[in-house]
Amino acid sequence: MSDSPVHYFGIRHHGPGCARSLGRALEALQPDCVLVEGPPDADALLPFVLQAGLRPPVALLVHGADDSERAAFYPFAEFSPEWQALRFGLAAGLPTRFIDLPQAIRFAQDKLADEADKDDVGPSESAPPEGESPDTGASGARLPDLQHYDPMDALAEAAGFSDGESWWNHLVEERGDSEDLFVAIAEAMTAIRAEWPTAMRGERHALREEQREAHMRQCVREAIKAGHTRIAVVCGAWHVPALRTEHTAKADAALLKGLPKAKVNATWVPWTYRHLTSASGYGAGIDSPGWYDFLWRGGQGSAGRAGGWLARVARLLRDNSLDCSSAHVIEATRLADTLSALRGRAAPGLVELDEAVCSVMCLGDPAALLLIRRELTVGDRMGEVPPEVPAVPLQRDIDQTQKSLRLKPEALQKTLELDLRQPNDLARSRMLHRLSLLDIGWGALARGSRQGRGTFRETWQLQWQPEFALRIIEASRFGSTLEQAAGARVVEWCAGISRLDELAGLVDSVLLADLGDSVRLLSEALQARAAITGDALQLIAAVPPLANVFRYGSVRQTDSGLLAQVLDGLIARGAIGLPLACQALDETAAQALRDPLLAANEAIGLRESAEQTEVWRLALRQIASGDAPHALLRGLCCRLLLDAAASSTDEIATWLSRALSAGVDPLDAALWLDGFLNRNAMVLLHDTTLWRLIDDWLTGLSDAHFLQVVPLVRRSFAAFSNAERRDLGQRAARGSAAAPAVEAVAGLDAARAAKPLPTLRLLLGLPA
Repeated sequence: MSDSPVHYFGIRHHGPGCARSLGRALEALQPDCVLVEGPPDADALLPFVLQAGLRPPVALLVHGADDSERAAFYPFAEFSPEWQALRFGLAAGLPTRFIDLPQAIRFAQDKLADEADKDDVGPSESAPPEGESPDTGASGARLPDLQHYDPMDALAEAAGFSDGESWWNHLVEERGDSEDLFVAIAEAMTAIRAEWPTAMRGERHALREEQREAHMRQCVREAIKAGHTRIAVVCGAWHVPALRTEHTAKADAALLKGLPKAKVNATWVPWTYRHLTSASGYGAGIDSPGWYDFLWRGGQGSAGRAGGWLARVARLLRDNSLDCSSAHVIEATRLADTLSALRGRAAPGLVELDEAVCSVMCLGDPAALLLIRRELTVGDRMGEVPPEVPAVPLQRDIDQTQKSLRLKPEALQKTLELDLRQPNDLARSRMLHRLSLLDIGWGALARGSRQGRGTFRETWQLQWQPEFALRIIEASRFGSTLEQAAGARVVEWCAGISRLDELAGLVDSVLLADLGDSVRLLSEALQARAAITGDALQLIAAVPPLANVFRYGSVRQTDSGLLAQVLDGLIARGAIGLPLACQALDETAAQALRDPLLAANEAIGLRESAEQTEVWRLALRQIASGDAPHALLRGLCCRLLLDAAASSTDEIATWLSRALSAGVDPLDAALWLDGFLNRNAMVLLHDTTLWRLIDDWLTGLSDAHFLQVVPLVRRSFAAFSNAERRDLGQRAARGSAAAPAVEAVAGLDAARAAKPLPTLRLLLGLPA
């Protein structure tokens, strides 16, 4: 045991081996003070570490009091060395605190740096020291590009490993049986820091690191001054040489003098194993938190490690309907043990176990390893935080709502089916839609599901993310309850939206979230914008979302009557301006207008208002019969009138003959036909009238005109599938006489045919 009052324990983020070794070392040392690298801004939250309600993985969240966008997370797993050090010190009643540079200083520095970077191209970089090239160390040894390089990678390369993570995992985390581990770590870090060219990291990063280490040394001096004689300092392995080197208190004070500070708040938030991984973007992430959890809970010893892990793998494969017998487990265990012996390892590691699983259990197919990695190697564990932890009022309201609705946040993705006729499910739907308005995407409506439109059901995919805690803090400026915050967010959006169709799209979201006051606000905003908007395209684009509210609002027990006057006004104004908007367009603009026009036509049908339908059909008739509108849109409007039986067959035939006559440009004729067919071969196959109109036109063409039109007609038919084109060819071969009109069925019992209609309306979500 060293005679120095300070004992340094260098660690590398999370790992069971390092945590076990640290626990043994602390037991042997019996310190009277524990200092841990972490944010001093959160010292007041340390007593929660011993509470049973705080179950890792969890994270300390430190965020700006006035600028919640600036935030930092400090995650902890049960096998994190820092977590074990905190629990050891607090359980023993020892002075325990964090010693890193406070986030109050870091946030203020970042803000000043961001402001400076607005005028500069980028942070300045210092030149390498004299006699040292940018890519070599003091000894002249060649080093790789260090801008985003892990110092452990240099040691791993020297030891024959591909990266620092696998090297550390093999030597430390899968062993963890030595109390002398930290002496070796300190020696290795001293050597690597001597070779590490600090100039490669830039002046700003190097200065920030010097300030961090100066603050740590100041905290150690304060502990010594307080009379502690056995001080345990748990910090990143990289910092150990700098903390052990003699530095004067005056020099450290000069580094820290005059640093800016910002107001910050801190709290505990739940975390997940998935967010502990490097793939999540967490800078100090690990590759396999689920594997580390297995090692921590009993898989550390060499005996039975392979069997215990492979038993979990076998259970997972069976649960997913993949064959895996006991013989597979036995053979895979033997192979893993053999591989570890050949490689000189005391026990199989994750690499050997994955190879054994792939070879024996998966028969060489690595596809199942993706499932194993997601469910076991990474895992889906999510931590818990007690309700006593300080939180913003909005967070408390969301927590209370989740409890009352029996919706527990989980890291694992799950499907939630809601029946909107049930009060509890309806309340769940409203909560999820309100969260979505606040950009808290806990739930997402499943694609292809019925989504509560024409039915009473919604299908949600739920998965809670730890970063939602920060979004809740950011959203708390809108209100202290979920309903207030969502409503205030809508008010802010409403003031910033300039397009009428975007504003109308927001109405549907507001009604789904049951924000009555916001509906009235949106109604007034829609009326004001519609009154000053002369763009017919915006007017008709705003019709579909509002029409959906009228058609399906009763499913959600919402009052859509507030928007009736607005919708009718949009239809009338859009219909008046639409014929003019369809003129002087090129083919690209006409194609872009096709889908909004179809959507508006369908939406006006949902409105079920004779007056508005007549106004709309009058606009379609003006476009179909005019010469100035684009040929594609004229053909489309003609087809819509035919489908709605709003024009006689003779009138449709007259328009078709005029559009496809010999005097019309072949390109215009093809575009008109494209709009008239409307990408729908089935209607052409089963509509005898439509078929005969096209057939009569084609058979009446002269030879010269036919040769001009055929390539363009083929273009119109190119959108049909191969099967549809084959059916069209077969029907053409049979001739028009083979397709007689459908005749009424003799002896039809109308009363009997009407009996299934109520059931069909219920299944389709139609009003009775």
